[in-house]
Amino acid sequence: MRTHKCGELDTQQLGETVTICGWVHRRRDHGGVIFIDLRDRAGLVQVVIDPDTEAAFAAAEHVRSEYVLKISGIVRHRPGGTVNANMRSGAIEILAKEIEVLNESETPPFPIESEIEVNEELRLRYRYIDLRRVAMQEKMKVRRDVTRVLRNFLDDNEFFEIETPYLTKATPEGARDYIVPSRTHVNSFFALPQSPQLYKQILMVAGMDRYYQVVRCFRDEDLRADRQPEFTQLDIETSFMTEDQIMAIMEEMIRQLFAKVINVALPAEFPRMTYQEAMSRFGIDRPDLRIPLELVDVAEDLKDVEFKVFSGPANDPKGRVVAMRVPGAGEKLSRKDIDELTKYVGIYGAKGLAYIKVNDLAAGLEGLQSPIVKFAPAEAWASIMAKTGAQNGDLLFFGADKTSIVNEAMGALRVKLGHDLNLIEGEWQPVWVVDFPMFDWDEKSGRYNAIHHPFTAPSCSVEDLVANPGAALSRAYDLVLNGTEVGGGSIRINRPAMQQTVFGILGIGEEEAQEKFGFLLDALKYGAPPHGGLAFGLDRLVMLMTGSHSIRDVIAFPKTQSAACPLVSAPAVVSDEQLKELGIRLIKPAGKEKA
Repeated sequence: MRTHKCGELDTQQLGETVTICGWVHRRRDHGGVIFIDLRDRAGLVQVVIDPDTEAAFAAAEHVRSEYVLKISGIVRHRPGGTVNANMRSGAIEILAKEIEVLNESETPPFPIESEIEVNEELRLRYRYIDLRRVAMQEKMKVRRDVTRVLRNFLDDNEFFEIETPYLTKATPEGARDYIVPSRTHVNSFFALPQSPQLYKQILMVAGMDRYYQVVRCFRDEDLRADRQPEFTQLDIETSFMTEDQIMAIMEEMIRQLFAKVINVALPAEFPRMTYQEAMSRFGIDRPDLRIPLELVDVAEDLKDVEFKVFSGPANDPKGRVVAMRVPGAGEKLSRKDIDELTKYVGIYGAKGLAYIKVNDLAAGLEGLQSPIVKFAPAEAWASIMAKTGAQNGDLLFFGADKTSIVNEAMGALRVKLGHDLNLIEGEWQPVWVVDFPMFDWDEKSGRYNAIHHPFTAPSCSVEDLVANPGAALSRAYDLVLNGTEVGGGSIRINRPAMQQTVFGILGIGEEEAQEKFGFLLDALKYGAPPHGGLAFGLDRLVMLMTGSHSIRDVIAFPKTQSAACPLVSAPAVVSDEQLKELGIRLIKPAGKEKA
C-alpha cells in the first residue's frame, strides 16, 4: 500500500515517486496551494497539493484533521528558507499527484498537534487518539527499545526467558491480591501474581541457573504516580552468585541500557549506601543524591533545654531531632513561603516546622533570626551551626518528633526544597541501598513484619536471628535512581530451617506455613542451591528515561487513580448467569440502592 514511511523520507529519495499513508496532522490552505503535514509512527512529511492536479486538489480541499490518507507524489527540495532542520524530512516535500481518502475522522476530542494540557481522564477515555501524539509515540518507542536492550543483554549472559503462571495462589506479599473465581473448582479462587517470586525460586531449585521474564504483575493497592494495579517488571533470578556478583552484572545491564537507548553514560561503578546511613542523612531509603541537602542529628545539643518540643524527642529513645541547612535560602524564602512549607510537612505528620535564618554568625545569638532562638543557650546554637556548616544567608529547618515522623516529613521537605530552589546537581545519580533490617515492629499489631518479603535471607545465623530479630540485617539490595527505587532484590533463603524460623518470627505457624507455602518448603528440602535475584520496575525505568512525571504516560493503556479503565469502562458488572455459574452471590453495600 505504501513505498515509504512519512518520517523516513529525506534527500535520498529526491526525484522519486513515492506512496505514503498516514493521518492528517495539519492542513494549511494558502489560497491556491494546499499544504498537508502527513503523520505516521515514523514522523511527519510535508505534502504540497497544486491546483494543476485537479483530482488531488479537490480531495485535499475536503480533508480535515486526522483523516487517513494515501498519497502518491514526487519528492522534491523544499523552497529556500522553509527547511526544518529538526525533522529528518525537513529538507524535502512531496508534490502530490494522487490522494485517496482511506477513512474520514470526526473532530478529535482534543487537538493532537498541540501541546495544550488535556485532562487525563479525557486522554485515557480516548487513548487511541492520545497515543497518536508524537510525544506519546516517542515514549512507546523508548519502551520498545528498553525491553529489547534488556532482553539482548540477558540472552547474551545465558539467562533463560521462562514464563510463569498468571493464575496462581494467594500469598502474603505486602499488598492485596486480585482474586479470580474458578468455575471448575467451586468455592475456590486463583490469585493474580504480585510477582513471580516463588515460581522463580523453584526454577532455581529445578537447576535453571539463570532466569528472567518481562512479566505483568498485579497489586490491589492504593495508587500513586509511580504505581498501577497492573504493571510490568523485569524479573531476574540466579543461582550460585553472591549479592556482590548480582549487583555487578545488573549494574552493567543498566549502564548498557542507558547508553544504548538514551545515550547517557552512567558511572563506571554505582555507589553503595547502607539503609541506616540513608535514613540518617536523608530520612528515606531511596535518596535522591542529586540534592545536596542532608539531615544532621542535633538531639545532644537540645536534650537539656526547657523547650519540650525539642527536649521531649531528644530524650525519647524512639524520637529524633534534626537540622537541615538550606544554603542561601534565608534570602530566597519569605515568611509566607515558610508557612506553606509548614503546611506541607503537616501532610507527613509533623506538628510544625521550626527554622532559623542565619543573618550574621559572628554576632552570636543576635545574628540568628527565629522565634526558637530564645529556647536554647548560645553554646547549643553555636554547636548546631558548626555541625550543619551554616553560613550567613542560610536557612536551617528543624524536625523534632518520633523518628518515623521526622524522617518522613524532613525527607519529603528535602526533596521539595531541592526541586523548588533548583538545587539539583547532575542529571543521573544511581545508588545501591544495602543492609536493610530484616523486620520492622508493628506497634498496632504487636508483631514483626518483613521489610522486603519473608523469603529474604538474613545475614546472620538461625540462633542469632531468634535471639534478636529486631537487630537482624537482611541480604537485600535496592537500586535507587534519582530518588526512585527502580529495582530491588535479595539473596533468598535456601534452607528449610531458616525459612521456618523466619515464618515463626512473622507469626506464621507451622500449620499455616504448610498450608500457604508447603510447596516451597518441600522444594527447599531437595537440594535448593544458594540463589538470589531482583526485579526492576520497567514502567518506572521508562518513566525516568523519558522524563515523564507518571508511569501512566509510558503505559499504553493504564488505569486511572481509582484503578479504572475509562477506555473500555472496566471494571464492570457481570450477568447473574455468570455469577450463578461461579457460585457467587453479591451483597449490596450498606446504604446503597440496587442499581
